[in-house]
Order: sequence, then structure tokens, then C-alpha cells
Amino acid sequence: MNLINQFLIATSNLDNTPFERAVVYLIQHDAEGAMGVVINHSDNMKLGEIFRQLEISVNSPTLQNQAVLTGGPLQPHSGFVIHPPGGNWNSSVTMNPKIAVTSSKDILVAIASGKYLDSAVLALGYAGWSAGQLEAEIGRNDWLCTPASENIIFHTPMTERWEESMHLLGIKDIAQLSSWVGHA
Repeated sequence: MNLINQFLIATSNLDNTPFERAVVYLIQHDAEGAMGVVINHSDNMKLGEIFRQLEISVNSPTLQNQAVLTGGPLQPHSGFVIHPPGGNWNSSVTMNPKIAVTSSKDILVAIASGKYLDSAVLALGYAGWSAGQLEAEIGRNDWLCTPASENIIFHTPMTERWEESMHLLGIKDIAQLSSWVGHA
């Protein structure tokens, strides 16, 4: 099972944890473990604060007020920009024809200058799992999986991403979702 470029959608098993109602975009998954970025949690940090800390000049109030996501509990000072592919960045991976992930400062300079990206999401930190850990959590029904949607990442308001991700699975009435499922 390879879950790269998938959404992990938290079930009610993860309520009252840092992953309650989380949607994680998986950017790595192999025999050594998995890594992803939560795309729908924020601690109210704004992009303007990141630009100030990195001494990047920006004049756009819209950019300055854009929310920065809390990508996960690991390395909370590491940044990840999820964006449409394009550009020549120092540290970037194209995940599919519509989504890339970049972790180098050069993309932030380009965003601040207004020369690149209509759709970009910045997250600080990431979620990680050791070998077999994610598979065990999926087996306990902590997470549901579905192919990632660039529409949800780039165009759905952050507060609606969990519910919209559930809709990708055909789950319309979330109140009816049970945390108990059988395995054949």
C-alpha cells in the first residue's frame, strides 16, 4: 500500500487529540514510514509574521493576512508550501500534475513579490509516522484514505476541508459515520 498523494482523514477515534478532524496530505510513504502535512489546522499565525521573521519584504495586505497552517507537531519551524507545479525552486517535489511541495525559502520570496502563485498553502511542521505505525492506525480506523484533491487544498476554505474530504468518500451525513467497521 502506497499512500503518497492521498488524504488521511481523521475519524472520531482521534477526537480530543491534536489530529481531531485533521486532513493530512501525504507527501511520503514507504517502508521506513510516512510524512504528511495537515491542511486544515491553524493556530492563527499569519503569513506576514513569517515574512517578517525571514526578513522578506511584502506589501500585499492579502498576503500578510493569509493563514499559516499548523502542518503537524514535528519540526514546527520547518515550512512547507503546497502549490501548483512550476518554478525552479531549490527544494521541491512534484506530487502529481496539479500539486507540488516546496520547502525552500526561494518560493516565499517569489510569493511575497507577487510574481508567482495564485494558489499556495504554507504550513509549519509536519506529521510523521515510523515504519508500520500509519498502517496500524489505519487498521484501528483512526484514518480514512482517499486520493488528494487540489480543489480542496487550494480552493476550499480551511474550515470546510475535513467535511469536503469526507464527501470525496461519499460520506454526506458525517453524524452517521461509525468508528466501528469490520475487516474481511
